[in-house]
Amino acid sequence: MQDDALIAQAQAWLAEDPDPDTREELARLIDAGDHAELTARFSGTLQFGTAGLRGELGAGPLRMNRSVVIRAAAGLAAYLKKQGHTDGLVVIGYDARHKSQTFAQDTAAVMTGAGLRAAVLNRPLPTPVLAFATRHLGAVAGVEVTASHNPPRDNGYKVYLGDGSQIVPPADAEIAAEIDAVASLTTVPRPTEGWETLDDTVLDAYLARTTHVLAENSPRTARTVYTAMHGVGKDTLLAAFERAGFPAPALVTEQADPDPEFPTVAFPNPEEPGAMDLAFAKARETDPDLVIANDPDADRCAAAVKDGADWRMLRGDEVGALLAAHLVRRGATGTFAESIVSSSLLGRIAEKAGLPYEETLTGFKWIARVEGLRYGYEEALGYCVDPDGVRDKDGITAALLLTELASELKEDGRTLLDLLDDLAVEHGLHATDQLSVRVKDLGLIASAMRRLREQPPTELAGLRVTRAEDLTEGTEKLPPTDGLRYTLEGARVIVRPSGTEPKLKCYLEVVVPVAARAGLPEARTRATALLGRIKQDLSEAAGI
Repeated sequence: MQDDALIAQAQAWLAEDPDPDTREELARLIDAGDHAELTARFSGTLQFGTAGLRGELGAGPLRMNRSVVIRAAAGLAAYLKKQGHTDGLVVIGYDARHKSQTFAQDTAAVMTGAGLRAAVLNRPLPTPVLAFATRHLGAVAGVEVTASHNPPRDNGYKVYLGDGSQIVPPADAEIAAEIDAVASLTTVPRPTEGWETLDDTVLDAYLARTTHVLAENSPRTARTVYTAMHGVGKDTLLAAFERAGFPAPALVTEQADPDPEFPTVAFPNPEEPGAMDLAFAKARETDPDLVIANDPDADRCAAAVKDGADWRMLRGDEVGALLAAHLVRRGATGTFAESIVSSSLLGRIAEKAGLPYEETLTGFKWIARVEGLRYGYEEALGYCVDPDGVRDKDGITAALLLTELASELKEDGRTLLDLLDDLAVEHGLHATDQLSVRVKDLGLIASAMRRLREQPPTELAGLRVTRAEDLTEGTEKLPPTDGLRYTLEGARVIVRPSGTEPKLKCYLEVVVPVAARAGLPEARTRATALLGRIKQDLSEAAGI
């Protein structure tokens, strides 16, 4: 873009920007003639997709800011009205990140100005509370302002429709078209009042429902350490545990209260290296039965257990299998579902129990839509254990159910690791790992995907690739998505760009038969070696 045109575009944006912080930031860039930075902010727009919006805070159409949020809200309002919801209710929640409350208030103002009714949760609360509230209040849509586990500089905008699940095509494209049609902020009415601020009645209703995931009179003895990862989960989780009758979790105090700077972690995601260090330190001090972590908006649940002399994180697939086995033992009926990147062990557990099983594309927007869903999970620490209450992942109810399982095992002198061993002997050892590459240049991801498409591997770690699928073409059961799936002899690999972060993600699974518990150590050694070799061979094949 020519300098004059770029400066003119930035000045036009500046003239409409309602936020003094981003106005000052943008004016400084214009005065400095910072062509590179202005280009980075004005060479396109944040794209509204099936994850809504997510990006770095700052001025300009390629950043998250009030101008972008107001346009997004106006587009959503226009879409809802075209769907016939001329005076429907939109409920709005937010986390504790920078600008989250402001973005929520802007959304309420836009909805009110468009003739819709708006209701805002009264303080930063977990995302699953908003997902619950959308259905509980009979809303036509819900908006959650959150960037989940992204870095501190990010924020985001997640949209639910009236069924309580996140948007999927074609709704995302239709909303995006309405956003693009917003020519100027001056055309968007934004009254200063007229919406409702909800009291704790909705939260109380959510909390009252959380205990429904537990069996009546089940043991509630497991002791836990809990970290909220500087997010909004603490108060809600503590209240849920108290209602359920579990011992109060020992808190990781350094991470217990909301802090948008996330000062103790490089990335506020329990899966990231070092994020759980303080929780493990607390566990060594208090010797609990289980460590539990939520991500900052508390829709994910991580768990760690004592393994030998120290503590280790359970993989999302391990927790997914444990919860499935627990529900099967309790006599659950209905469909078990997971995304294609999650372990195939869930399918074997469901088959053995005579339960329906479905695979979906990545994301709870797909899992939540499975007909007759009873339980759904995704390897990235997401679990839906009460689909009638929350049609999304819910880190609070998942923590309750997992703690109930740990309590029942404790009563029998057993642990979660013992149950994982049982599952490995019964169904084969399903070992999973991930090759995740974070990039600054998104072109590297496109290049890797192109290379794999043009020169697909014929074997990985000495295992023959028996089937290679380009998921952009869709399958009999799956709509098209940007991904590749390789089926190997005793293994599976899926490669896809992340939908929320600048990452290329490769999901690996190997299955090693196990005849008896005595064979588990050898099976784990073999699985670890195979996963390492697959990782290496896949890296070379993708050129990453």
